[in-house]
Parts: sequence; C-alpha cells; structure tokens
Amino acid sequence: MNAAAGTVLAVLLSLVSAAGYALAAVAQARLAAAPSTPSGRGALRALLARGQWWSAVGLNAAGALAHVAALHYGPLTLVQPLGALTLVAALPLAAYTARRRVTRTEWRGALWTLAGLVGLVAVTGPAAPGESLTLAEALVVAGATALLIAALAGGGRAGREGGGVRAGGLGHATASGIASGVASALTQTLTAALALSLPGGRPTWWQTALLAVLISAFAMGGLLLSQTAYRGGLAAPLAVVNLSNPAAAAVIGVALLGETFRAGAWGWLAAAAAALVAARGVVLLTTGGPTPPHPEPEAAPEAGPTGPTGPLTVPPPLGEPALSNLAEALGGTLTPVREAEPAR
Repeated sequence: MNAAAGTVLAVLLSLVSAAGYALAAVAQARLAAAPSTPSGRGALRALLARGQWWSAVGLNAAGALAHVAALHYGPLTLVQPLGALTLVAALPLAAYTARRRVTRTEWRGALWTLAGLVGLVAVTGPAAPGESLTLAEALVVAGATALLIAALAGGGRAGREGGGVRAGGLGHATASGIASGVASALTQTLTAALALSLPGGRPTWWQTALLAVLISAFAMGGLLLSQTAYRGGLAAPLAVVNLSNPAAAAVIGVALLGETFRAGAWGWLAAAAAALVAARGVVLLTTGGPTPPHPEPEAAPEAGPTGPTGPLTVPPPLGEPALSNLAEALGGTLTPVREAEPAR
C-alpha cells in the first residue's frame, strides 16, 4: 500500500474511531440520566446487569481498535487530532436523543476545546518512537496513578455534594481520562514485553500477567468513572476526559520516556496557551448546556392532631344503628333512662 492510500485509510479509521467513542459516550450519558439508574450501594451490580452499559463498552472497544488500526496506517500527528472529533460528533448525537438543539454556546465551547486539544497534540511528540516503560517504572506509575485517582474521585464526590452535579462530574472526568491515559502507556509496555523487547530484560510470565491485570483495571476504572461523570451532563465531562487522557500520556512521556515538547521553550509556551484555550472551551461547555435534572424531594404529609403514640384519630359519633349493634353485642337492649322529676 502506497503512502497516499495509507493516509486515506488512516483518516477513515480515525473517523470510525471518533464515531465509536461518541456513540459510547452518548449511551453512557443516557444511562446515567435514566431515572431507574440506582446510586450508592448496589449501583455497580445494577450497572453491569444493564444491556445498555455493555453496548457502551463494546462501542468503546470498537473505537479503541479503530484508533490502533489508524495508527498502523497513519502518523500520530494525523490520527490524534482527528480523535478529538469525538466531542464534535457527540454533541449533535446527544442533542438528537434529547430532542433539542445544540446551543451556540455549546458549539463555541466544543470548538475552543478542539482547538486547544489539537494544539496540545501538535507540540508533543516522542523523542524516540517505540520506547516503553520498564516494569519497575510501570508499577510506580500504576501506584501513583491509583492514589491520584482516589484523590480526584473523593474530591469529585465532595464537589457533587457541595457544589452541584456538574462540579463533581469534572473531578470524575479528570480521573477517568488519567486512568485511560495510563492504561494506554501500560499497554505499550505490555506490547514490548510480549515482543521480548522490554527495557531492563525479559519479564517473567507473572510479570506479564500483572501488567495485563493493571491495564484491565485502569481501563474499566476509566469507564466507570466516566459513567459517574456523565450524571452532570455529557459535553463538559467528555471534553475533560479527552483533555486529561493525552495530558497524562504526555506527563509520562516527558518524565520517564525522554519525550519533549517540539520547538523547545516555544513548545512549552504553545502547550500552555493551548491548555488555556481548552480550559476556556470546558467553561463554555459547563455553562452552555442544559441543567441536569435533580430529584425533587417528596412532599411530607400534612400534619394532623397527634397523640402519645402517633396521629390522633377521632371516631365518628355513634348513631342509632351503631347503638343497636352495641346492645346486641352486650347481650341485651338499651333502655332509655327517664329523667328525674324535679323536687317539689
């Protein structure tokens, strides 16, 4: 296959990947907004029993496979920016399922976020393609990421209780994107281990199995965290997921794999400017969408007269039929008592 055909195939696969991720996000958001979706204890078990959840998992898997295939036929600088179209595709899909129109503020927020994300991807790149983490580095990254995700999830829960549904959703969305980014980095390490090219020597079978378990845990954790984030809406959490995912991968690359920003110091400035642009888009998406529904508190019953043990019930006055029944129950009749004559 020549270079032109490979580029066209990479573009098509990238679009398929973006569509798969967008459909999965819309399915997760609808599931999160469903009135029958439980929360608290038993929520995970109920979620795993829903066919809609497994449809979202399948769509996410299809998007990931298409993304990997696109990277096989095209360069990272082409495939990664096209993956950012997930947000642009998800907005009209979510609006269509909700039978409403995408607001102008949402479109502006999506374009700002897309521009920032493309800018971040454009100035980052591997210094030596094909490098991967060592096993020790992978374990350290996994442990540090688990602590960070726990802190973000706890902060998101506190924000949900104190600052509203949307405020808490962004914390869970950040944790979801970081989990997915680390899962991608660990997948690269697992691929190197299976190809017997892992830095630091050939791993044992249990070390390879441990990497596979960690990848599965972070990937599933990312899905569950995004499911929680979508309770506050779709657009802003999805934008944060798409931003924090490559950001986590970039931090790992710069800190451990020798990657750097292109153009030296100017690359750092461009990355900072792109981050500000993306943050502006997230703010617009947070304020421009519909307000997520909140369950209304049940109205308390009207209070009536109370007695020592509960509400006081006043019996109706007894009429003649009731008096007759009472007399029969007592085994006799009730004779009216004559009034005493007044004393003379």
